Amino acid sequence: MMNVMLLGAPGAGKGTQSKMLQEKFKIPQISTGDMLRAAKQARSKLGLEAEVYLNAGKLVPDEVVIGLIHERLAQPDAQKGFILDGFPRTVAQAEALDQLLAKDNKKIDAVISMDVPDEELVHRLAGRRTCSKCGTGYHLDFSPPRQEGICDKCGGELIQREDDREDTIRKRLEVYWKQTAPMIDFYKNHGVFKTISGTGSFEEVFGKIASIVAALGKVSGV
Repeated sequence: MMNVMLLGAPGAGKGTQSKMLQEKFKIPQISTGDMLRAAKQARSKLGLEAEVYLNAGKLVPDEVVIGLIHERLAQPDAQKGFILDGFPRTVAQAEALDQLLAKDNKKIDAVISMDVPDEELVHRLAGRRTCSKCGTGYHLDFSPPRQEGICDKCGGELIQREDDREDTIRKRLEVYWKQTAPMIDFYKNHGVFKTISGTGSFEEVFGKIASIVAALGKVSGV
């Protein structure tokens, strides 16, 4: 069994790394954002309940998200393990997740925190640009357009999303650390918390994470 959680501030690369883990180890990446969208599309009872909150621009209550997580983890593809991305966000959610998993004799085997300095995160996020027409994404340093401010694909204007402005990024980081610091202590007390450096290439970071997950697989015989 390889039940893994990735932790990391906005811009740390959780989504990219969890998708790479899913491909290598053949266990599903479970993103709360993707899960909420799928539940809405499936028109399930919990999905419809979540939709009410989302349409009103409100946070979906913990009990609804936990219910959706329970439904998702019961599916056949999650029986040999899973990768949680974006959940839990608070100690209350972490405690609820523990109780949920315990009902099925499961637990979180490793919480892997991707440690990236805040200034690096600001640099990564503030450099993102999006085409106003087709939505193609760019980065001023890592994947710049051929012509400054112009989309390679459709010629549309490249814009900086409000979420990617420096003052907004710093507020997002402040909220993240305020919520996450107590959760780090929670998982350290469980003896499953591990930290890796999230700087370097995608491949370098993935190598560090994959070695931890592979070790879990050997212990559980997966």
